[in-house]
Amino acid sequence: MKRNIALVEDEAAIAANYRAAFENLGFTVQVYSHRLTALAAFAQHGLPDLAIIDVGLEDEYEGGFDLCRELRAQSPLLPIIFLTARDSELDEVSGLRLGADDYLTKDVSLHQMVARVKALLRRVDAVQNSSSQASELLVRGQLSLDSQKMLICWQQQPVDLTLTEYWIIHALTKFPGQVKSRQQLMDAANVVQDDNTITTHIKRIRKKFRLIDNEFDHIKTAYGMGYRWSEQ
Repeated sequence: MKRNIALVEDEAAIAANYRAAFENLGFTVQVYSHRLTALAAFAQHGLPDLAIIDVGLEDEYEGGFDLCRELRAQSPLLPIIFLTARDSELDEVSGLRLGADDYLTKDVSLHQMVARVKALLRRVDAVQNSSSQASELLVRGQLSLDSQKMLICWQQQPVDLTLTEYWIIHALTKFPGQVKSRQQLMDAANVVQDDNTITTHIKRIRKKFRLIDNEFDHIKTAYGMGYRWSEQ
């Protein structure tokens, strides 16, 4: 079955170029120019397999951010990529904090774009495959990780993580104390991102744990090397 990509982009020429490129690769692509139009279509036909969203959408300067927030509330596992001309660090951090899996600017090459889309879809396949396997329960002190349910709990309370964040925590906690480089964390999460993006994900993960436990300090930075999970 063909994978369905939703492209939410209000610049017709850009939308047409990406639609043609992804259709040539065997994807089905639905294009929407406005947040409300996209939401109405998703309500009627269901969520896509992956969403690519611009930040500014017609008369809504941050319509893409609002759409990301709404989609993430409907599905924590839906792969979401921002594709936008807005290249400020503030905008990128805002997009990732809202739960996007990636944030790309419109000067990205088609080759890079395709690589990131395929990587995110491989993660979806990994989740679906894990549902047919025996559950692996990993316990690290006050943390428990259920691989079948893709669920992480801290102090017996579920931590609201995106799929990218789940795989980062999985990689860190599988071998406590072992430093994982940013590249290793990208490989574990099946994403193709730069170092700053991984740093932003780590900050977001820490914040989510601290909503449950404001003294949480188990993700340690190994400066110049990466990150490790500390059980101390």
